[in-house]
Amino acid sequence: MATKAKKTEKTESKVEKKAVKPVKKEVKKAVKTVKAASKVEEAPVPSEEKAQIIAEYQVKAGDTGSPEVQIALLTARIEKLASHLKTNNKDNHSRRGLLGIISKRRRLLNYLETKEKTRFKEISKKLGLTK
Repeated sequence: MATKAKKTEKTESKVEKKAVKPVKKEVKKAVKTVKAASKVEEAPVPSEEKAQIIAEYQVKAGDTGSPEVQIALLTARIEKLASHLKTNNKDNHSRRGLLGIISKRRRLLNYLETKEKTRFKEISKKLGLTK
């Protein structure tokens, strides 16, 4: 009889474990969503600063997409990320993002250089970029 009781206890504990697993998964998902929701994402460049950069580098009124504006905005993000990486030198995820931003700026500069050398030289001089 003692062995039968042990077997039933084992099967009951297995059933309990199976019932608990889905609950644990749901709890983990809930915790992840709460953590994600609690993180307040900071804009890469604050909107006031961004508006100032756009106003300074725009080619004509209402211009936000010209290569000059895009390059200036990317440069501001690069500077911000570079200062972040100086204090957090092991943050490889941000480092990878920084490299992507740098390459995007480089592509825009190459485009501008092939289309209009004078605009390229002007933006390079304003931002202090060297090739």
